[in-house]
Amino acid sequence: MTKVRRIYAVPYLLWLLLFVLAPVLMIVYQSFFDMNGQFTWENYQTYFASGKYLTMTFNSIWYAFLITLITLVISYPTAYFLTKLKHRDLWLLLIILPTWVNLLLKAYAFIGIFGIHGSLNGFLGFFGIGAKQILFTDISFLTVATYIELPFMIIPIYNALEKMNPSLISASRDLGANSFETFRRVIFPLSLNGVKSGIQAVFIPSLSLFMLTRLIGGNRVITLGTAIEQHFLVTQNWGMGSTIGVILIIAMFLVMLLTGEKGKGGKK
Repeated sequence: MTKVRRIYAVPYLLWLLLFVLAPVLMIVYQSFFDMNGQFTWENYQTYFASGKYLTMTFNSIWYAFLITLITLVISYPTAYFLTKLKHRDLWLLLIILPTWVNLLLKAYAFIGIFGIHGSLNGFLGFFGIGAKQILFTDISFLTVATYIELPFMIIPIYNALEKMNPSLISASRDLGANSFETFRRVIFPLSLNGVKSGIQAVFIPSLSLFMLTRLIGGNRVITLGTAIEQHFLVTQNWGMGSTIGVILIIAMFLVMLLTGEKGKGGKK
């Protein structure tokens, strides 16, 4: 039986090696070379000594934090409300459906909505409000990013709430706890693993957004993802692009450590 399991594990290990570990190692390796193919530490020295790159890093973390926070504030009540509905599977399907649409198509759809001559400005025109520059602003960027990331926050929280033992809530009520105390002491702590999984699923991709920053933010929102795209596709400085990629990988790893589920005895 053990030999059979090892055989079944071979495809997974090959996939992990070829499409996860190998690309990461290639990025780390490339980060130590300049545009002339010479080994150097200059890429890392430039990154940590440059106010431009440090500002991009702060912007990436700040916008990822805002997107995650807004998504969490919307998703938790939504997921909680879903658990109370009779046809919850149908509503959950409607929430998941937008993830089946290509990201580029959704971005262009929002360009049509937020544009000067878009439907949102057309709606404001009915109330005598002149056309506003909504596209290429922080608000439009955060709105679109939040919309795209919402399902990835709702689903893990919903799963955590759905698996919760109802008798624990009943016991809390029987012991005299009101609705707020029941939520604070029972419901939220038991759903915390779902919240952490949702934060991972939203914060980590939000760190490296670049398509939305260009199409919706109009490059006003400059993040590390945008810098990586520029170095690989425009300046052809793969070493610097790889260096920024390494920084992002480290940041994502730290987020996973901070939001990782803890088992019994506090061990992960």
